[in-house]
Amino acid sequence: MRVSPLIGALILAAMPAVAEEEPASVIPWLSESLRAPKTATEPAAKPLTAPEVTTMPLSGMRRDAVGLLSPSLTGLPRDLFAATDPDRVARLIADLPPDALPAMQDLVLMLLLAELDPPRATADPDALFFARVDGLLRLGALDQAQALLERAGATDPEAFRRWWDASLLTGYDTRACDAMTANPGVAPTLPARIFCLTRTGDWAAAALTLDTGRALGAISEEEDRLVAHFLDPEMFEGESPPPPPQPMTPLAFRLLDGIGEAPPTRDLPLAFAAADLRHTTGWKARIEAAERLTRAQALDPNRLLALYTEARPSASGGVWDRAAAIQALDTALMSGDAERIAASLPQAMTEMGDAGLLVPFAALYGERVALAGLNGPPRALALRLGLLSPAYERVAASVAPETPREAFAVAIAQGDFASTPPQGPLPEAISDGLTGPAPADLTGLAAEGRLGEALLEIATTLSDPDATDPQDVAAALAFLREAGLDDAARRTALQLLLL
Repeated sequence: MRVSPLIGALILAAMPAVAEEEPASVIPWLSESLRAPKTATEPAAKPLTAPEVTTMPLSGMRRDAVGLLSPSLTGLPRDLFAATDPDRVARLIADLPPDALPAMQDLVLMLLLAELDPPRATADPDALFFARVDGLLRLGALDQAQALLERAGATDPEAFRRWWDASLLTGYDTRACDAMTANPGVAPTLPARIFCLTRTGDWAAAALTLDTGRALGAISEEEDRLVAHFLDPEMFEGESPPPPPQPMTPLAFRLLDGIGEAPPTRDLPLAFAAADLRHTTGWKARIEAAERLTRAQALDPNRLLALYTEARPSASGGVWDRAAAIQALDTALMSGDAERIAASLPQAMTEMGDAGLLVPFAALYGERVALAGLNGPPRALALRLGLLSPAYERVAASVAPETPREAFAVAIAQGDFASTPPQGPLPEAISDGLTGPAPADLTGLAAEGRLGEALLEIATTLSDPDATDPQDVAAALAFLREAGLDDAARRTALQLLLL
């Protein structure tokens, strides 16, 4: 078989990669398929481009400064992390569970996507940038991570392999492989190159590359078995599939997916759920993946709604009951019939609450059901949902509370406690936080140029509302207010009270 110059160059270029040490990563599953650091003899990499995101030339700007949200959108100063140690940021992000209070998840995502002034003193000029990207990957916010990487320029191995991983899981593997071919400076290893050869339809060249890698000892036994099954599954018919690697990587997941042996994503880190959003995946698996990502505030609730209403549920239990309940409520709201809305709302509230999706559910339907003119028990449910929605102020101004708890929730939404004294430890803490001064330790961090660090600490503190001390609640809410995040403070208070 004749070997083209391109294939020969690919094989030779991959050989030195195996001798290099892999760069350290704070994410255990981050792909090791692109582990070679660029050497001085390798050609310079070209910038990645994408139709969805305009790539911005840096012109000497540090990547730490790059973001997707301007200060005018976040309401935060650019010097959020001016005096913060990037390793501290990475640890705080890693400590935040994916099922934390939704308002805190939103706050963290905003911090990770904000345009920033780079830290004043750090040994690694990209440390904060990679801490933010890795935080997005941990939270399953792959689209946002891709956009951030593309804007900053994913032209070196450390940035490229993160962009590569996200692209494999979001279904843009052809684009990733095109970028790899055009950017030899990122030095991928043989499994990645072999996979990309198959994306262009050159299976013969892929098989030859694997044989050459074996002969030169440039591929491990585990990689060999996985790639060989991917290239020719019929050869191994009747044999056990290759065992999934530990930890799973996006490339290994796609290779296993190619032979019909992809492991369930519910047993993998959250980022892998994005792979189940592809249209080649079954409806149930897509709903389950969308629920996981929406619960972490990494996916727009409207995408989950589109999946719930895609077809008529064919079974009962679990996701099917949630889909049926959402479809019933959606139909009732379109009809404008208050009785139908009242009849369908309790089941939908129960299903979404049990799934930990009440806040995304409120974002979709809260204002509409709260203003639908319901009576009796459904009215209380509708008010609760409306106050958990982004339209909580409009809802509070349009309803008349009937219980002390409702009155206090309306007072939070309106920011006025004059006629509604708090009753109980949590309401008292909320009232103190929304009216009193912030503690000195948090304001001290902000004064030192560590506002972002203080906000991440608050997010971690409030990540488990049931285990949070009321004094910590008061301190966190007061600091959010003093930082100019009054909306975040009130949304947090409402979720603490109503969830």
